[in-house]
Amino acid sequence: MSGSPGMAMLVPDFPFPYAEHLAAPAGLGELPPHAQGTEVAVIGAGMAGLVTAYELMRLGLRPVLHEAGEIGGRLRTATFPQVDRSTGAVADLGGMRFPASGRAFGHYLDLLDVATAPFPNPLAPQTPSTVIELGGRAVYAERPEDLPPVFAEVSHHWATALAEGADLPALRVAVAARATRQIKQIWNRLVPRLDEESFYGFVARSPAFGDFSHRELFGQVGFGTGGWDTDFPNSMLEILRVVATDADDQHVRILGGAQQVPLALWRHTPETLTGHPVGTSLESLHDGAPRPAVRALRRLDDGRLGVLDRWGTERAYPAVVSTVQSWLLSAGIDTDESLFSHDLWMALERSHYMQSSKTFVLVDRPFWRDRDPVTGRHVMSTTLTDRLTRGTYLLDGGRGLDDPAAAHTPAVVCLSYTWNDDALKWLALPTDERVRLMLHSMSKIYPDLDLAAHIRGEPVTISWENEPHFMGAFRGNLPGHYRYQRRLFTHFVQDAFPAEHRGVFLAGDDISFTPGWAEGAVQTAINAVWGVVRHLGGTCAPTNPGPGDRFGELAPIRLP
Repeated sequence: MSGSPGMAMLVPDFPFPYAEHLAAPAGLGELPPHAQGTEVAVIGAGMAGLVTAYELMRLGLRPVLHEAGEIGGRLRTATFPQVDRSTGAVADLGGMRFPASGRAFGHYLDLLDVATAPFPNPLAPQTPSTVIELGGRAVYAERPEDLPPVFAEVSHHWATALAEGADLPALRVAVAARATRQIKQIWNRLVPRLDEESFYGFVARSPAFGDFSHRELFGQVGFGTGGWDTDFPNSMLEILRVVATDADDQHVRILGGAQQVPLALWRHTPETLTGHPVGTSLESLHDGAPRPAVRALRRLDDGRLGVLDRWGTERAYPAVVSTVQSWLLSAGIDTDESLFSHDLWMALERSHYMQSSKTFVLVDRPFWRDRDPVTGRHVMSTTLTDRLTRGTYLLDGGRGLDDPAAAHTPAVVCLSYTWNDDALKWLALPTDERVRLMLHSMSKIYPDLDLAAHIRGEPVTISWENEPHFMGAFRGNLPGHYRYQRRLFTHFVQDAFPAEHRGVFLAGDDISFTPGWAEGAVQTAINAVWGVVRHLGGTCAPTNPGPGDRFGELAPIRLP
């Protein structure tokens, strides 16, 4: 999976080269002989849990995965009974677009030979057309140059604000060059200044954004993935990490659905494997299915960790990796308070989760490829609006827009993709009522289109804040939350911890500095692998030091 030359999600808080570490011939580490075959519990079979378990298996340990729902976590793909999954007409309920700069995640896409296609973001080169409808007035564009001048003005204001208020050009140059010292110098100056600044506060205080109407337009439309106003309350640092690492650009989607990635990792048999017979996979280690959901986690009298499953079976482990969303360690799992420090519990409880809602319908074909014979425009476009739907995406089946055969096969419309307050507006509504209101909004934007006539089968919808195993889509730090996030991310380095706080490791995108991206799930999984290996007496090869080995050099700045 290629991206901008040199660009990677080299997170400025901790610019460790995860993709290079994964690809190094020396591997991720080596365990002492007495540790080979040791069981390690991994709670959660999402992307972080599967990467953790897969890499621990390769090192000769025996991971034991526990999962409360489906393998894949928030990489969940819904299928439509009316069509075969092979048509490509599927609905990605969680992660659906992945930046090319996410090279650690890309490592697993390449390993598993997963097929991708460009994601049809608004105004992206591969998107046939985009409609932006605000205040009842619609603008049609097939290229950014087709937009009225005010859009270019707002884009320029945003670039100016980032350059003047966040030194973004220099930061991006340093990230592209993998210049860790320069990255740290720039970022360590920005963190104390921007930690308590909201995204909206940053925009509003920038001289470049003196006109409220420009700030309003920017919030409604954004650039790259759609409107950003639902992120306005979050810390500006969250946004800056995204734009500094190209996470908002050059997105791909997984053909056949994003859940294929974790499922493929579950079934994959590594070429290099220590301590297990050739042909071993996570699936074979677990006799075809993960163990049940975890109900309780505690320290046993012998110092090991007890993991109690929902049916009352407790097993003891020397180490446990938790990849569930942090709130679940108090609200979903009866976790012994003594396992974490009071400071870490504060960080876990202060995590702020974003709400998110999606609704999909299966349609007979990608009719949006049709052009109106009078206007010459596409009959429907990727749509951004201030109506209830906010973002509407058009997803061709098959191999995407470049697949001629897909023009006559079923496709999918993501009628609405919303966040936070906009997502909460849908929460109490049943599926049919959601679709009815969404079709009503679309009829106002496309009065000559009978969208309902193209719909086949049952709609699919989700509100992540209503999912009991998630309680939200992903973490989004509020101003002043940097200290909490640092505690969560750095928890894998446990040498200085008292004995009662060692042995449980945290992973998942909400532990990372890039919440909501699969890349963050992979990076924190690799952190947890390093932590487990060290906890069990292992080390990394001198030629391929792990994230903990370079922690003193790269550690996130500590605020007073």
